Amino acid sequence: MYDFAIIGGGIVGLSTGMALGKTYPNAKILVLEKENQWAFHQTGNNSGVIHSGIYYKPGSFKAKFCRDGCQSMVEFCQEHGIDYEVCGKVIVATDESELPGLENLYKRGLENGIKVKRISPEEVKEFEPHVTSVGGIYVYSTGIANYKQVCLKYAEIISQQGGELRLNTKVEKIVPSGNNQVLETNNGTFETRFVINCAGLHSDRIAKLGKVNPQAKIVPFRGEYYELVPEKRYLVKGLIYPVPNPDFPFLGVHFTRMIDGTVHAGPNAVLSLKREGYNKTDFDLRDFVEVMTYPGFWKLAAKHADEGIKEIIRSFSKAAFTKSLQKLIPEVQSEDLIPTHAGVRAQALMNDGKLVDDFLIIHGQNTAHVCNAPSPAATSSIEIGKAIVAQIPQPQHLPTTVA
Repeated sequence: MYDFAIIGGGIVGLSTGMALGKTYPNAKILVLEKENQWAFHQTGNNSGVIHSGIYYKPGSFKAKFCRDGCQSMVEFCQEHGIDYEVCGKVIVATDESELPGLENLYKRGLENGIKVKRISPEEVKEFEPHVTSVGGIYVYSTGIANYKQVCLKYAEIISQQGGELRLNTKVEKIVPSGNNQVLETNNGTFETRFVINCAGLHSDRIAKLGKVNPQAKIVPFRGEYYELVPEKRYLVKGLIYPVPNPDFPFLGVHFTRMIDGTVHAGPNAVLSLKREGYNKTDFDLRDFVEVMTYPGFWKLAAKHADEGIKEIIRSFSKAAFTKSLQKLIPEVQSEDLIPTHAGVRAQALMNDGKLVDDFLIIHGQNTAHVCNAPSPAATSSIEIGKAIVAQIPQPQHLPTTVA
């Protein structure tokens, strides 16, 4: 009998396990992951950015958890010797029409309590000499980290706390048993007093297994990246972002210097025809039919048809992708770019066609379901874990919560 069982061994599931072990040191904690390694999907394929929280609606979970998580992630990396760097980033307007959006972003940064600075085109070049702009913002707290290393350390801490970690274990059924839940997997059966669903790309399906309405469907969007060839990495010193299109829910292609020194350019955002579809040719009939028969998808597609078509063109045309990047750095040429790994974003979409724009946690009978935790979940993971634990009723048989 376990006190808590966590489904999903990505960064949110592991951070939750770590927070539970800290809060309830005598609890029996189980973490189940269907893959053969931790952080295999969203976490292991993200851009490695420690986000500041500048983009998110003031007062939202994303704004608060990201701002606080930006600091707690840096502190965690420092404490455990994990590779990271607080390098800052520039957000630049490349056209006069983008200046009002840049100003709104600056004000939002101030509202969210983030250290930001307006910078002139000349000052932009002091940070990023090869960028052409009509103005920018410098965000001091943005950084980069190795989130795979972070996850391995979370797992190590859970193990040290006495928690049990199981890879290659896929949950296939959730069966109530009195006040408890029985998890039937491909690798044995486990009984627990409380289930926490952190299954990312499959979180809505796990919620339904637990007889809980996820209130939205996960629609997978693939983000495809190019990498600058080594001899052109000098073009990018840190992180370079455009002013996001306020009518489109993604940030636009940008440049990211990774913690290993490589420079990635992207991502675009296209519908993936498989929830774990990292290649253009990946296809899963069940995943495809679910999206195609979901009214919310067609409402979203109709609303963003123009931008969506541009994203698809960028996916299949390197020239179009390069042209988008040249708005930021005109010197970048097609031959400077080589394809690199893609990531898939687990984005919750409501039936009315609106994207769930905040972290979404839904509670059931002795269950909690994290049904929307895309970016900036990695940055926010320590804070999300603590928040989930704070929302769970204290088990009566366990000692008082420790600070």
